[in-house]
Amino acid sequence: MKVTISDVARLAGVSTATVSHTINNTRYVSGDTKERVYQAIEQLGYTPDASARSFRTGKKKTIGFIVPDISNKFFGTIIESAENYLSGQGYHLIIANTKENMDREETSLRLLTAGLVDGLLVASTMDDFARFDSLIPAGFPVVLVDRTFENKKYSSVSVSNFQPIYRSVCRLSAKGKRRVGIIGGLPRLSTTKERIAAYRAAAADCGLAQDERLIRYGDSMEDSAPPCLNQLLEQGCDAILVCQGLMASVTIAYLRGKGVQLPEGLEIVSFVDYDTHAYEFYYQKVDRIIQPVEELGREAGEQILTRVEQPDAPVAERVLTSVYRPYGEQEA
Repeated sequence: MKVTISDVARLAGVSTATVSHTINNTRYVSGDTKERVYQAIEQLGYTPDASARSFRTGKKKTIGFIVPDISNKFFGTIIESAENYLSGQGYHLIIANTKENMDREETSLRLLTAGLVDGLLVASTMDDFARFDSLIPAGFPVVLVDRTFENKKYSSVSVSNFQPIYRSVCRLSAKGKRRVGIIGGLPRLSTTKERIAAYRAAAADCGLAQDERLIRYGDSMEDSAPPCLNQLLEQGCDAILVCQGLMASVTIAYLRGKGVQLPEGLEIVSFVDYDTHAYEFYYQKVDRIIQPVEELGREAGEQILTRVEQPDAPVAERVLTSVYRPYGEQEA
């Protein structure tokens, strides 16, 4: 049975009008009362019908952004770029941090789509599109950022890294590297799936070892990189791709701490997810795959405002491309 606004009001011990004013921010409601209402919304799993809500007629000039790791400079840069664009259009940005936890994302989706924002940017950590989709009210403006689903119901802005990874593996093979390992992010993510697929394709085409022990998965957090690195070194890797910027910087620093000389002792292909000039120390003597992070954020901001202002606009899938820059090659 569908949960109603009356159910929320009853559980929170307030009137339905108070619930409505809390959701739509149309009248002052005390902090304690708001907290009870939001707790009731979360506990009951209440999702307002978008067609009956005020966001179509009374916009709050606010966009929500659900990210998996606010401490990761990749997402920090996307947020800053999106916010710069949105603020120029008169919009505010609210951030929710899931810490790569699907339950936290569900809570954030329920709360933010309950009338707090006009639209939502989401870098989802969900492994199930049906679960994600069930949490979005009909007609609510959503743009997926960086991470996507096979189902193309929602507009998205992402980066393709297939060709840069394929090229990097082929270049390593041409230099005589035979045991090329890879450290990916969480296996459930679309970004990880694409990067591992590119690695497998290049390894097969270049005649490199097809050994599952050369593929390791981190959780996109910095602490997960060293264990993966040690496992690959035990497998005799002579080159390693690190498919996430934060894990890559930790990997390079860790190797230097162990006295490993780059690239003589080991070749590294590193993702660069932020301004390379500010972090030049980490990326000397390694191949780089540089993502267009600022462009990604701006595109996300543009896309969500299109969805907010034109709810019936066709679903748009915007795919940017990263740049592969081998060690020694200068920027143009």
